Amino acid sequence: MKKILFIVGTRPEAIKVAPLYFELKKNSKTDVVLGLTGQHKELIYQALDFFGIQPDFDLELMTENQSLNSLLSKVISGIDGMLKEILPDYILVQGDTTTVFGASIAAFHNKIKVIHLEAGLRSFDKYSPFPEEMNRQLTSVIADIHLAPTKTSATNLAAEGVTKGVHVVGNTVIDALFLGLSQIEKTGLKGEIENYFSFLDKGKKTILMTCHRRENFGDSLLDIVAAVKEIATKHQDEVQFCFPVHPNPNIKKVVEEHLGDLKNVFLIAPLSYPYLIWLMEKSYFILTDSGGIQEEAPSLKKPVLVMREKTERTEGVEEGNAVLLGSNRRKIVEYSGRLILDRAFYDSFSANQNPYGDGTSSKQISMLLNEVYS
Repeated sequence: MKKILFIVGTRPEAIKVAPLYFELKKNSKTDVVLGLTGQHKELIYQALDFFGIQPDFDLELMTENQSLNSLLSKVISGIDGMLKEILPDYILVQGDTTTVFGASIAAFHNKIKVIHLEAGLRSFDKYSPFPEEMNRQLTSVIADIHLAPTKTSATNLAAEGVTKGVHVVGNTVIDALFLGLSQIEKTGLKGEIENYFSFLDKGKKTILMTCHRRENFGDSLLDIVAAVKEIATKHQDEVQFCFPVHPNPNIKKVVEEHLGDLKNVFLIAPLSYPYLIWLMEKSYFILTDSGGIQEEAPSLKKPVLVMREKTERTEGVEEGNAVLLGSNRRKIVEYSGRLILDRAFYDSFSANQNPYGDGTSSKQISMLLNEVYS
């Protein structure tokens, strides 16, 4: 029996490994252990509790205002101890966080093989997103099994000389999305969520807005909030914004100052995963600088306007599911206006299937690990 140690640090990682964790738990040839670094504390437990997953270990490394180097050193040291105690055959890491890079180095030093879930994403700019772009590039050098979500991701790896152990399997974030929406329907959570969002006007189109990346701090954020203010004012009878505001003062202070008085812009606290995916499903379109939402929204047939200059998720842009606008005020206003008023333009975003997968990634990976790497 193979022992696989899942190492998870942040909420997005927890969400994306959840369906695979369940699938491998059903696999009689696999012993699965889940360890947390605690890079995100409360947020990660929100996601795990929703899916009904109990971690086996938590290093609890999170402290306020720690530097990336401090966090990385603690991840490597903490994971080193975890590996010596558990003695896994493989570790599995997801994505591009400091946890992913640090765990990969610790595994390499212990001659333990690394499975990289969501491998091969590239923006080709090591400072955008920072530090994620370099985290994933360096992890690819160490990893033994590369679970690429798309053919483009596999091509990126091949261009770097990584061809062995590469498998295109789709993205487990789509599995998690469908699993999460099913969970909401099955439990009493649906009524609770609907009650929470009772402030929304059902007669208006809801625009979901998220903005949290470092690249959008400062002048970029000022341009973004100016665009939102213009859209909300110009189309006040047709639309409403629902904006879960990140607590970082670089975001929160600016957003509240410029958008706080608008009656059709609702500034709310950050949402737990089930509340967010419910809101995504109910929204008309989405304005975001998030990576995961770019992958999830096409499965719900929601157009995405991406407020980033570059994205490592190029497939959605190429397929027409998303448009890359940066923080350009004119473009944000123009494309939002077209989505609000032009139904044919709106429908064009969902003309093609989601390039990131169909919700079967976890099953594919389980079969792969069972048949190829047993």
